Amino acid sequence: RLRALNRLQVILQHLKMSKQTDSTAEVLLEKKGGAGIITLNRPKALNALNLSMIQQIYPQIKTWEQDPETFLIIIKGTGGKAFCAGGDIRAITEAGKVGDKLSQDFFRGEYRLNNAIGTCKKPYVALIDGITMGGGVGVSVHGHFRVATEKTVFAMPETAIGLFPDVGGGYFLPRLSGKIGYYLALTGCRLKGRDVLRVGIATHFVESEKLPALEKDLIALKSPSKEKIADLLNTYHMKCTIDQEKAFVLDEHMEKINSLFSANSMEEIVKKLKQDGSPFAMKQLETINKMSPTSLKLTLRQLREGASMSLQEVLRMEYRLSQACMKGHDFYEGVRAVLIDKDQSPKWKPAALEEVSDEFVDNCFKPLGNDDLKL
Repeated sequence: RLRALNRLQVILQHLKMSKQTDSTAEVLLEKKGGAGIITLNRPKALNALNLSMIQQIYPQIKTWEQDPETFLIIIKGTGGKAFCAGGDIRAITEAGKVGDKLSQDFFRGEYRLNNAIGTCKKPYVALIDGITMGGGVGVSVHGHFRVATEKTVFAMPETAIGLFPDVGGGYFLPRLSGKIGYYLALTGCRLKGRDVLRVGIATHFVESEKLPALEKDLIALKSPSKEKIADLLNTYHMKCTIDQEKAFVLDEHMEKINSLFSANSMEEIVKKLKQDGSPFAMKQLETINKMSPTSLKLTLRQLREGASMSLQEVLRMEYRLSQACMKGHDFYEGVRAVLIDKDQSPKWKPAALEEVSDEFVDNCFKPLGNDDLKL
C-alpha cells in the first residue's frame, strides 16, 4: 500500500510539473532540447500580460539563465494575431481605482521582468509575429534578437490612454536613429512588417509561415553560441524577400521628423508643427492634440532623460512615473474612452499643454524612498 501511495505521489508531482504545458495555462514554459520556450497563451486577449504571467516568466528566466543545459530562450505568442498587445490595462485600472496593491505590484513585476530580459546572459530570441505593443515590446525589445514578420504591428500607444511609453521605452526609444523614437512615443504611430526592422526595433525579418521551421532549427542547434544563433537567423533573414522593394514608410518624412521633434518642450514641438504647415506636420498635430497633455509632457522628459541613463535607471524612473499616473486622472479617463466605453473622446485634465505645470511634472519624477523600484 505504501509503495502504491509513493508511486501516486510521484505521478502527482509529475502532473504538477506538466501543468505548465497545459494548453489552458496563460503562459506555457517548456524546455525543448537546449532551448527554454516561453509561449504567451491568451489569444483571446491578444496575449496581453497579466501579473500572474509575469510572476511565472520572471523566475523561469532566472532559472534558465543559471542552467548549464539551457543555451537560449525563445519567447512567442499563440493565436496568430498577436505576439503580445500589451499589459492587462483593464485589470490595472480596476485595481488603481480602489487603491489596490495590484497597481504597484504589476508595474514592479513587469519592470523587473524587462530588466531580467535586458540583462539575460543567455541569448534571448523574441518572435514578434503579429501585434506587438506596449508590454509586448517590453518582453521583446530588450533581448538580443527580435524577429519581425510581415504580420508584425509595432506601436507604443500609451499617450492616448493617459500613460507614457514605459517598459523601458525611455531607454530604447531615444536610442533609435535621429528623433524617430520621440516621434513614435508622442504620436503612437504604428509601424508594420519590414518597417519594424528598418527603424531598429527588430533585428531580423522572416516570413511568418517560416517561424515554426526557424524555431525547430534553433532548438536543434548543438550548444549554440550567440554567433551561431545570429548566423541561423541571418540565413532565414537573407532568404526572405517579402516587401524587400518597398521603401521605408517614414523615409520621405525623416528630415521633418528629426527637426520637428528635436524641440526641448511639447509647446515648442506644437509650435514647430504649426509653422511647418505641411500635410505631414498637420496630421501629426491633429494626432498630438488628441493625446493626454500630461502624458505628452511626461513622455518628452522621460525620453530626454532616458537617453543618457542605464536601463536600470530608466526602469526606476518609469516606476515613479507609473505610480504618479495611477494617482492621477488621465489614465482612468483614457482607458474609459479608448478601451471601455470606446467613445474615443477622453476629457483630459488639465486639457491643455500650457496647464500642465513644470512643478507637476517635476513631482512625478521624484524618488519614492522605500517604495522605489528595486532591481
